[in-house]
Amino acid sequence: MDKELNTNIKAALLSVGSVQVDDSLFPDKLESKATAGPGAGGSSIFLKSGNRRVRLTINDASPLRVVPEDEHVVAVKGDDVVARGVLERPLCHCPEQAYITLSEKCVYDCQFCPVPKMNGGIKDSTKVLQMVEEAYATGELKAISLTSGVAVSPKKEVQRAASIIKQLTREYDLPIGVSVYPTAGSSEELYSAGACEIKYNVETMDPELFRRFCPDLSLYTVLDALDTAVNVFGRNRVSSNFIIGLGESDETVLKGIKLLTSRCIIPILRPISPNPLRKNVKITRPDSARLLKLGGILKDMLDRESLCVDKSRTMCLLCTGCDLTPHKDI
Repeated sequence: MDKELNTNIKAALLSVGSVQVDDSLFPDKLESKATAGPGAGGSSIFLKSGNRRVRLTINDASPLRVVPEDEHVVAVKGDDVVARGVLERPLCHCPEQAYITLSEKCVYDCQFCPVPKMNGGIKDSTKVLQMVEEAYATGELKAISLTSGVAVSPKKEVQRAASIIKQLTREYDLPIGVSVYPTAGSSEELYSAGACEIKYNVETMDPELFRRFCPDLSLYTVLDALDTAVNVFGRNRVSSNFIIGLGESDETVLKGIKLLTSRCIIPILRPISPNPLRKNVKITRPDSARLLKLGGILKDMLDRESLCVDKSRTMCLLCTGCDLTPHKDI
């Protein structure tokens, strides 16, 4: 297929991160709405061609447009076709997964994240089981992934996630991944409940930027928890979102990647976009050249430590829509 997604095309699309979408493309619930993290509140689409997919936020001011073309769609910039593919149907948040946010609210005020500014709800186990059942009924479900803000305390979120995971393991023979803020003993508790993969997010490996953007949290607490998680879950089962675009230098990213991979933690380099609810926060979406450069460095570091992203079974490393993912995109 001409203009099928390759590494360079995906990097170019990710550098924009958004797209205008023809209304005629939404008869079958092809739109996904984010409820967690920096992209919370935004709607998006998943474009796939070949073995790659990309997630783009819907934004009427974007320089990219997605329009129908026969049985496919094309992403257009100006008069030029940038990419061709098909739109994938998200199950819960993303294709092939029930990726569910338990608490759509947070007591912590990380400056890049809109969730504390939103009046989100909390899903109980009944709602989660219903969502998973609806996703399972499509015949497309490959994994269950849970994430959460912190509605009251990290400990309560871990306990609630563990309780729901236990219920899910009784109903489904599917891999379950979980991403929460860590507590003492959270890895052991979640693993015992039935989770097979864990993600604790460092957000940034620049200590000064971490203090500025995440004033209520501790980078060292997260790093210690990640070390414990590797001992509990094993190699290729522990990952961490590492935001790109907060003002960090490439040297800081390189050092951060080296530190994490040396501890058998898989970094997920997540390009960030400004959010309307955080309009006074200075962040910069990385361009395609930077994404390609840092993605190549990450792949080399993973290879050096014999870490294999393509063994991941849940969450962001299975989806790949938001990032240039080593061993899959690069």
